[in-house]
Amino acid sequence: MNSAELFIKCLESEGIKYIFGVPGEENLRLLQAIKESS
Repeated sequence: MNSAELFIKCLESEGIKYIFGVPGEENLRLLQAIKESS
């Protein structure tokens, strides 16, 4: 598990359903973790 996956799990555990941001090269792992989340 990397930090992006942990971050997404924390958001899910808090009931967060929507997040907003600007996609880019710097946050590709975060975008991948979002794609793989439920």
